[in-house]
Amino acid sequence: MTAPNSDPRKPGRSTLQQPAEVEPETVLELRDLYVGYYKDLNILQGLNIKARRNQITAVLGANGVGKSTALRAAFGFLRPNAGEVLLDGESILNVPTYNRILKGLAYIPQQPGVFKDMSVEENLELGGWTFKRDKKQVRDKIEANYERFPVLRDKRRQITGELSGGQQRMVEIGRTLMAEPKVLLVDEPTAGLSKMLAEEVYEMLTHLTRRDDITILLVDQEIRHALKIADYVYVLELGRNKFEGQASEFEDLEKAFWVA
Repeated sequence: MTAPNSDPRKPGRSTLQQPAEVEPETVLELRDLYVGYYKDLNILQGLNIKARRNQITAVLGANGVGKSTALRAAFGFLRPNAGEVLLDGESILNVPTYNRILKGLAYIPQQPGVFKDMSVEENLELGGWTFKRDKKQVRDKIEANYERFPVLRDKRRQITGELSGGQQRMVEIGRTLMAEPKVLLVDEPTAGLSKMLAEEVYEMLTHLTRRDDITILLVDQEIRHALKIADYVYVLELGRNKFEGQASEFEDLEKAFWVA
């Protein structure tokens, strides 16, 4: 676990050079971001985050430190007052939200966004709006989702509002995956869910990185769960980077997160 700009060198360390580990490629980068809901009041103050390919990067911290604000800025809902948003090394700062979707960026908000009066399959079909004229492609993407989430195949004609909270999350994630995103921005995916359903959602997210090669930038209040599935972790404080490192380095929860 390191603080920003800390010196990792230790006294007495061997001078022998060890082979450097190859760092996974950065897919999404938030660079020196200043973002706020008012021009002269920035919630994020010089925030730096990298989401690495096929990994889960967790952004943690107390309420109000700017975690969700960072996701909204990445997706284009908020325009930074300063800084850069890079996707595959290219700035998307001037790319509107609907075109960020076409470039492979997708966003799953904290509040469930399913259409509860529509069937499961109708909800999934809405995820293919960018290629809705290609009926075969729409059908193929829906079938791919049924392969990912077999329970949805059995409930495809069922009204979505009748499903459990975890199954509704499956529908929402499946609908998002219709557009074949390479990066998922996920905001508190288990808010309001029981412990058992929360476990299902975390398992789903893990499978997406391992099976579908999707990169996930995850904001979460469930610190212990997030640390179990994350590869890399950022801890924020007052809109700034406080700590960052491999998830395995975050053993002292009380020191890092004020969690007893």
